[in-house]
Amino acid sequence: MGQNLRSYRQARGLSQEAFADQLGVHRTYMGGLERGERNLTLQSLERLAEELGVDPVRLLQD
Repeated sequence: MGQNLRSYRQARGLSQEAFADQLGVHRTYMGGLERGERNLTLQSLERLAEELGVDPVRLLQD
């Protein structure tokens, strides 16, 4: 999930810090998600996907 999140974020030209600000979370939390160090809820997954404009399933696919 973390690699997909990073790819979609970068494809939209957003830094980790900018995307974290957009979501209202700390940038270290976003970095932890992208590195696979943090778990997230389904609600958080849906929110990330919505902000990125992708289906949540796309973030979970290999």
